[in-house]
Amino acid sequence: MADTASVVWVDAVDPEQAVALAGSKMGRLTELHLAGVEVPQGFAVTVEAYRRHCAESGLDARIDEVIEWLGTDPADAAVEDASARIRALFESTPMSDALAAEITDAYDELSLRCVDVNVPTAVRSSATGEDAADASFAGIFDTYLGVAGAARVLDAVRQCWGSLFTGRALSYRLRKNISHHAMPIAVGVIELIHARASGVAFSVHPVTGKPDRIVIETSWGWGEAIVQGLVNPDHVEVGKSDGRILKYDVAHKTVVSAFDFADGRVTEIDMPAKLADRKVLDDEQIAAVAAAVTSIEEHYGYPVDVEWVISRHRRAGDPVCIVQSRPVTVTAAAPTASGYDPVALAQKFVFSGKPIPGR
Repeated sequence: MADTASVVWVDAVDPEQAVALAGSKMGRLTELHLAGVEVPQGFAVTVEAYRRHCAESGLDARIDEVIEWLGTDPADAAVEDASARIRALFESTPMSDALAAEITDAYDELSLRCVDVNVPTAVRSSATGEDAADASFAGIFDTYLGVAGAARVLDAVRQCWGSLFTGRALSYRLRKNISHHAMPIAVGVIELIHARASGVAFSVHPVTGKPDRIVIETSWGWGEAIVQGLVNPDHVEVGKSDGRILKYDVAHKTVVSAFDFADGRVTEIDMPAKLADRKVLDDEQIAAVAAAVTSIEEHYGYPVDVEWVISRHRRAGDPVCIVQSRPVTVTAAAPTASGYDPVALAQKFVFSGKPIPGR
């Protein structure tokens, strides 16, 4: 696959080039697909497409002016002002007709593959250095869930490009002395799995570092309410050696991420009363999540933080769908039986900017 491509598909891009072309999030989906893990269908608008857009539209020069105005030690208010100015530039600067047509054609192909008209998608920022060992940007960039229709997808791609310049991202790069030119961004456009339930799972305990268990956090609907820290999810711990459920704490869940058909997006609404205190996962589903997390950890050879979805159409025995995987760092850990140290080998984990509440 030429490095000048504007669009690459998760199931077709050269795995040796996947992360360089499609960023960390989308590159890992390609790796997982090739490893036999269930992942959504989709494509990435490449790093090169972003670079060409910024160069040919004149955005590069205008962004550099704002960054230069910031200086090396700006006040928080100045950073937020710079962020707003740069993001407004991305939203007001149209793509070239050629790039817009290429993305539109890819979206139409995705709809065809999913046997849907204007298939709802997750449009996700996928930066090249997002999970670097010395600089984790996990959770800093934007994701838009439920984006349907080519025009909305194009708008969401530009908004994801702009999220490279959120206040948090700007501050982080200034502290780490990282140039935004050294961290270009790709954008993933993947089918939105119709979620019955979803969540995050860790192949070691994310706070204590215990490597003998898998920890699952789950709620109804899509996982944004969990990732954004808006809902207290059910908490499950599973023994890694025997698959035994060690703990299942049912939370009182007040918010759910659900699809708003009128607005054409996933949004947060009040949890239906009958679901608020109901157990989300049964034993078979817990085993399926644990099996997926274990296989991904074995594939990479280090602890992983996985975002997963159980489709409304999934049947018992089917795999769960994995929408993201990244390394995880814990606060304390002992080396595992296989000899690796989760702290030494894994990269930094960020979960809504703070440890999981109460764990």
